[in-house]
Amino acid sequence: MKFLTLIGIVALVWVVGLFAFADRVRGLTPADPPERADAIVALTGPSAERVNAAIRLLDQGKGDRVLISGVNKEVRRQELRALTPGSNRLFNCCVDLGFEAEDTEGNAQEIAAWARSHGYDDLIVVTSDYHMPRSLVEIRSVAPGIRLHPYAVETPSLDNSRWWKAAVTARRMTLEYMKYLAVLGREGLHRITGRHSERETLTPTPVEPEARLEKAE
Repeated sequence: MKFLTLIGIVALVWVVGLFAFADRVRGLTPADPPERADAIVALTGPSAERVNAAIRLLDQGKGDRVLISGVNKEVRRQELRALTPGSNRLFNCCVDLGFEAEDTEGNAQEIAAWARSHGYDDLIVVTSDYHMPRSLVEIRSVAPGIRLHPYAVETPSLDNSRWWKAAVTARRMTLEYMKYLAVLGREGLHRITGRHSERETLTPTPVEPEARLEKAE
């Protein structure tokens, strides 16, 4: 009986945490205009809206450069440029494409290395609302000295307060919550052991002139 009670308590805490996480996600949008930072980073995903938002912020003078993290080489830079707002001059001079990241942890390492190479310590982070909490933890994990300003892109399907009633939105929110808990658990282990291997593997971020957006979550 005590074991079943314990299981019930854990399950209740998990469910309460899920709804608290979902409420936090829904509260991230619409995002307020951020203050100016050194630079802007966009984590690629299922749509081009994250990149478009980052380029708009660059066009508004919110940062000196943009890093688009999580790309591959299948589409030319000019094709990517055609899908984004802003001037050709601004895109050509001030947008870097990073292609090493294959997941959010890779995004964080790519961003940290890029920021270090440019001497940036103040970044605007652009990604989807549901992806933002985990992205911030991952970036802070490898770059604890960098100030991060979240600028979340709204996911329309998650705007409904009854997201849990639709299978697609419930699955997305639950999966992201589980990933978020896993990252928090990993960070807790780092604090206990005093070891942080992710910070020891940072390498300079390659910048590729021809690249394609690639979902990296």
